[in-house]
Amino acid sequence: MLEDSLIISYPTDTTAVLAFSGDWTLHSIKCDRKQLQHELLSHAGLKAIMLDTRRLGRWDSQFLNLLQHLTDFARENGFQLDTGSLPEGVNRLLNLGQAVAEREGARRRKPGFSMLYRIGALTLAGWREALRFTEFAGELLLSLLRLLTGKAGFRGIDFLRFLQAAGPEALPIVSLIAVLVGAVLAFVGAVQLQMFGAEIYVANLVGLGSLREMGAMMTAIIMAGRTGSAYAAQLGAMQVNDEIDALRTFGISVVDFLVLPRTLALLVMLPLLTLWANALGILGGVLVGVLVLDISLLEYMVQTRDSIGWDDLLVGMVKSILFAIVIAMSGCLRGLQCGKNSSAVGQATTSAMVTSILLIVIWDALTTILFNQLGI
Repeated sequence: MLEDSLIISYPTDTTAVLAFSGDWTLHSIKCDRKQLQHELLSHAGLKAIMLDTRRLGRWDSQFLNLLQHLTDFARENGFQLDTGSLPEGVNRLLNLGQAVAEREGARRRKPGFSMLYRIGALTLAGWREALRFTEFAGELLLSLLRLLTGKAGFRGIDFLRFLQAAGPEALPIVSLIAVLVGAVLAFVGAVQLQMFGAEIYVANLVGLGSLREMGAMMTAIIMAGRTGSAYAAQLGAMQVNDEIDALRTFGISVVDFLVLPRTLALLVMLPLLTLWANALGILGGVLVGVLVLDISLLEYMVQTRDSIGWDDLLVGMVKSILFAIVIAMSGCLRGLQCGKNSSAVGQATTSAMVTSILLIVIWDALTTILFNQLGI
């Protein structure tokens, strides 16, 4: 099999002898177990396998792993495996490994690598996630109805803290990004419009782009990375410390007490932040138009006023409300799904942010198509 390291002989028609020699370690031996099993199965009438380790040198987990597979192989095919010649240390480790039954599901199944398998696995995973999000949305809606009927409650101080975290504390980063995005939109538009002598229409581009798309989307992405991931980390840490289980033990609804105030805080603050981002986005366009394109301030503002309307503002507000729900649900759901170890908290935080941004882009595309079809 492995030339001098493993030699198979057949002293009788029913017996195979596996003679090991030299060092059997992870760095010195690479044994093809499938080839070994095929060789043994190809010998008709085989009933017993004997191990000869008289010339065996150093060994480690590589040798033990092979012996464990040989043991399973002999048991499955009805062969008698003679391990009497094994070193005492090897026998002790094998007996120790067989003393405790293997936990069901502990052994990893080797996944298929066909394209059809991958498509099926991704489809099933996506379907399960969609069902879980739908279920969680129903729980959140029922919690809101209980709040309106006075049957659900949470601490007011917690709600105020969430309002502060999702609003005033996020204002600086939202302001900076909004001004820069408005300036970038103006620069991009100016490069093309200057070729036609239509620099004034930069005001239209920045105004419509900020109100309908960029104001709500950029604010939502910032809040997904800042607030949504924070929700996942907070609830994940509570899951690790068994605080979630403690609330359930006391009969307190986790959705009512933990998820609902966070969602309401985002629903209140994200539209307000979007309004602020819209104004600063237009300000960024004004700076570029006045300082770079030599457009007068009055002319730029009049052009902006004529190009935007209340329906454009309404589109951005509707999107901001949808984005707030998506961010809160993603962050809270990933936090509640968190495992019981510290690494799971980081995974939940990352997953919350990725899920939020993905859903933000999807919902933005769907609502943009819908509003265009409706002529809004």
